[in-house]
Amino acid sequence: MTSEVRTKAALAQDASTIMNRLTTDQKNTALLRMADALLSEQEAIIAANAIDLRNGRENGTTPSMLDRLALTPDRIAAIAEGLKQIVELPDPVGELLEHFDRPNGLKVNKIRVPLGVIGMIYEARPNVTVDAAGLCLKTGNSVVLRGGSAALESNRKIVEVLKSALRSTEMPADAIQLIENSDRASVNEMLKLNGLLDVVIPRGGASLIRNVVENATVPVIETGAGICHTYVDAGADYNMAAEIAFNAKVQRPSVCNSMETLLLHEQFAKQHLLTLADRFIQAGVELRGCEQTAALIPGMKIASDEDFSTEYSDYILNLRIVPDLDTALAHIRRYSTKHSECIVTENKAHAERFIQEVDAAAVYHNASTRFTDGFEFGFGAEIGISTQKLHARGPMGLPALTSTKYQIYGNGQIRG
Repeated sequence: MTSEVRTKAALAQDASTIMNRLTTDQKNTALLRMADALLSEQEAIIAANAIDLRNGRENGTTPSMLDRLALTPDRIAAIAEGLKQIVELPDPVGELLEHFDRPNGLKVNKIRVPLGVIGMIYEARPNVTVDAAGLCLKTGNSVVLRGGSAALESNRKIVEVLKSALRSTEMPADAIQLIENSDRASVNEMLKLNGLLDVVIPRGGASLIRNVVENATVPVIETGAGICHTYVDAGADYNMAAEIAFNAKVQRPSVCNSMETLLLHEQFAKQHLLTLADRFIQAGVELRGCEQTAALIPGMKIASDEDFSTEYSDYILNLRIVPDLDTALAHIRRYSTKHSECIVTENKAHAERFIQEVDAAAVYHNASTRFTDGFEFGFGAEIGISTQKLHARGPMGLPALTSTKYQIYGNGQIRG
């Protein structure tokens, strides 16, 4: 018996031959219908999401993760707006990247083409279902979605709504497939579907990404875990530093671009640590710190090497006091997942050195790491944030979901 995974991947592959022929207008029309359908069916989507939220609470899911899972009218409106923004973006498919003529008369074009069939493996974030579908479909790709079990009812309803919208367009509804089998075996099967899937993109925590990278035979675009740091330099403006650090941790701690470790220059810490720490504590953040920090804040847990290596995705923050920029850079080199890193400083030389030396997909000077996001970068949405260096890096918008093809035109040339 053919499995659900293989059956749906085959349907997506068949649909991809049609996707490859669609015009930009046809794709944009489909995306707009999808956006309208999300808004018109929001009550049904929220009802399905309520089931997931109830199950999550019964299973002891943390408040920050429940927030990550939750859908509201405002969030659905933002998701639909993301699709509309994708419509407004240039279609990269068919873009002429290079043209050259060979001495033998051959005329060569290098153009952008769809990747084909993209497998998305992600956790309990139903917005990713729409973001991934929108970006893949705009670039002429089919997509096989495998979300986490915690969001199954939400994802099932969302995909039902999206596929229904597509049936009134030129785009095949089979271009979107949802794997409903929540067993881990369904993930492992996707990782081996060479010939049906052209690429797999994992989006989630460290264990999910590690499993995909270590076990896939299908090519992988790795979206990394986010152990993100903010370093506050000597002489930094306190108000700016406090706002940036607070936003990076508290605004939405469950996402991958939130801060997990705050590094403070000893001069800054001497003046401002207690005030800054109190603000975090008042917001419900558990602080863990180096011995020097713990000596100043009674009752603080000493941060271990494991703590500095952990993506909490929760209201937990590591603090470390450092004597200089070199020490901060060394700490980041050791613990960074190469996602997003920030320096807050008025020293232009320090800022430039940090920007140049830190090896990460996004490096900030005087701005929150929370901006590492396709929507914030003007991409409409993102398929994920790549922390690898081949093919794509950082928030992956439309061009990252294409490959290239050489088209060669001749008039009878043969190779001697």
